[in-house]
Amino acid sequence: MADQRARAGRGNAWDVNRLPAARDRTFLVTGGNAGIGYFISEQLAGAGAHVVIASRSAEKAERAVEAIRRHVPEARLDHVALDLSRLTSVRGIADRLAGVARLDGVVLNAALLARPERSVTVDGNELILGTNHLGNFALVERLLPLLADGPGAGAEAGGRIVTMSSVAARFTRLDLDDLQSAREPYRAMRTYARSKLAQTVFALELDRRLRAAGSPVRSIVAHPGGALDGLTPSRPPVHVRTRAEHLRALPKLFVAQSKEHAAWPAVRAVLDPDVDGGEVWGPRVLRTMGRPKRESVPAAWSDRDLATRLWESSRQLTGARWELLDAAAR
Repeated sequence: MADQRARAGRGNAWDVNRLPAARDRTFLVTGGNAGIGYFISEQLAGAGAHVVIASRSAEKAERAVEAIRRHVPEARLDHVALDLSRLTSVRGIADRLAGVARLDGVVLNAALLARPERSVTVDGNELILGTNHLGNFALVERLLPLLADGPGAGAEAGGRIVTMSSVAARFTRLDLDDLQSAREPYRAMRTYARSKLAQTVFALELDRRLRAAGSPVRSIVAHPGGALDGLTPSRPPVHVRTRAEHLRALPKLFVAQSKEHAAWPAVRAVLDPDVDGGEVWGPRVLRTMGRPKRESVPAAWSDRDLATRLWESSRQLTGARWELLDAAAR
């Protein structure tokens, strides 16, 4: 408890506008070509890191690189193709990162929002779950060998896996008997919220398994709060805020924030040496806006039986083998 209080006290000195130098570090940001992911990439590049943007579209990734370099001329940037809804794309990520010797962290930011009707991936999984949770479950298994050698928060530590959750995850529950949203009448927002909860439960269970295996890698949860395009500064050609959008968003200034500020919790989870695995970070005001702080972890997110069942279901649906963790645990 004393260590926790000391860490919390040191965390108060964190300055979102003066990030620690990260010149010798490499981070992968999924969906780093747009939205909050773009600003995560921009801020990490501004700290001096080598940022690899993972995107379904090479064209959109190149536009993000162009926009970042307008604000960070010395930015070190690359991009790779990744479609989380296709397990073949996920399985090939290591080959596409062949030029990267080591990852110091990955931000699992890419996600699909709610869709009006149920659809499935090419692998036969429900699209939102298949992209937001199963794709990331399989992705981390492939990236773990690269992360295990990273320096992370200290000379002896490993890399960091930061999972972008959502406030919506606090207001739903997982139905492992209907994980694919096939039995109940389809409800778009419920399906999305459950996918983000699955991501969150996985991220916390992953940290427990990493520790049990003696791995130096740490898994952390962050969420952006409420973020609106109308409050977000323009970053052409990625995003151009119109005056009309800005005026419409102004009444929500006290309950939401820009996507630039919504990136702060994930960036802190990546860079702050006082952040530890198994923690949850989000905006400090109403969990929707403001500078990042550590949040309490709901009991439902730490349900070991639920996490174990979700892990095994996810392993079966993706074919992810997790040999690195299994071998260390034996």
